Order: sequence, then structure tokens, then C-alpha cells
Amino acid sequence: MKVDLHNHTVLCNHATGTVAEYVEAAIACQTKYFGFSDHAPMHYDPTYRMRFDQMDVYESWIKEAQEQYGSKITVLLGYEIDYLPGYMEASVLDRPCDYLIGSVHFIDDWGFDNPEFIGRYAGADIDEIYRRYFALVESMAMSGKFDIVGHLDLLKVFKYLPTKDIRLLAGGALAAIKKANMSIEINVSGYRKPISEAYPSPLLMEQIAELEIPITFGSDAHCKEQVGLYTEQVEALARSVGYDKCALYRGRDREMIKF
Repeated sequence: MKVDLHNHTVLCNHATGTVAEYVEAAIACQTKYFGFSDHAPMHYDPTYRMRFDQMDVYESWIKEAQEQYGSKITVLLGYEIDYLPGYMEASVLDRPCDYLIGSVHFIDDWGFDNPEFIGRYAGADIDEIYRRYFALVESMAMSGKFDIVGHLDLLKVFKYLPTKDIRLLAGGALAAIKKANMSIEINVSGYRKPISEAYPSPLLMEQIAELEIPITFGSDAHCKEQVGLYTEQVEALARSVGYDKCALYRGRDREMIKF
């Protein structure tokens, strides 16, 4: 990936490796713009995110990487923020950085992409779960707080798929994303999960292209070995629906570059 904006650090408590190791892996993959967007702090589910008092540490790590590797690669600073009304804080949302990824990992108190809680899918109305999920994505876009939509159809992670056309279920969310002038990442982590495909799916990518919503790319790496995996597949997916440019952010400003 020429642009890779979604990657993590050990501060999220479920990743391994140093910032330098990730950057060096990105350089080896010929990435030109490499962004860290670790899980931002929040007074909810603290096990899987950095603490508030670690934000300065995180940012210092990224600054060190920018200084050390600046002649070889552009390293960018972002945050991935859970869209959880009542828990998102201005001290995070207003933090100076290059971009914010807005993601939905919870439906009420259910961390639906966590294998610990996979049992809650059993006997559930899957179409209704998808409706509720995309309603949250729609609200996230309407909030106007974020630049990039993280793993748009994450709910498919364990291959629990709706019977209703996914394009209809996601329609309101995509309209809100378009209106909010956000970008949608093509996130490769789905290839490492039971669903074995990128987020978003090819069907959703067709609709995203029809709406002319900008796209970008993310390894969503939680170890150095995951940096740049499946580059050919996701770039081919983007090109198959007509894209040849992707979004890059610096100081919350977007520019589109060829990939």
C-alpha cells in the first residue's frame, strides 16, 4: 500500500512490536505514507485501549519515528476512536493530529467482534443486528467528528451474514458518510478473520464508488508481520470499481493521491 493509515501499538494492550519495527516493515513494503491510529482512551472497556495518561507517550513515539525515518517515509499520527455516545471526550476528539478514524465495535454493551462474546449471535435476528449496527455508523458519520470510517462492515467478522441485501441495510449510513465528506478505509484485517475478505465487501464497494465516496487503505496491523499484507488484493478491489486515487490526511486536511 502506498498509503496505510490504520495501525496499532502496544499501548492498546493487544498488539506487539515497537513503532520502529512497524515503520521499518512499511518501508520494506514500499509504503510512502504510514499512519498509526491506535485505540484512543475512553472510560469504557479499558482493557483494549491506551490510558488517557499514555496519549503523550504515544504521540512522542510517533514524533520520534517521524524524525528518525523522515527521509524514507512519511509517518502520520492518528487515533481510532470508538463511537460510543456518552463516553467520547473532547480531550480526545479535539486532540491535534493528522486524522481520526471513527469505528463501531459495540452495539450497546456487546463487543460483537470480540471472540469472547461470539455466543450472543446464536438465535439472534441477524438482519436486526445489522440494522442497529449501520444505524450507529450513520450516527457516527452525522456527528461530524471523524475523518475516516473504520472497517465499515465489521459486523460480518464471524461470517454471520444478513439475509437482506447489505446495500439496503447500509444505505442510510453511506448517505450520511457521503454528506459528512468522510473517507472509507479498505481494511485488510478481514482477510485474517473468519470472513476472509476485506472491509468493505465487493458489493458495498460498488455502492461506495457509485456515491463517489473517497477511499483509503489500512493494514490494521497489530504486529509488524501484518504490515502491508494483502496489498495486491485491496488495491485490485479498489481498481475494480473505478478508483485510482486514495485519501491521505495531514493536520485533518485531506488530499487525494494516486496509488
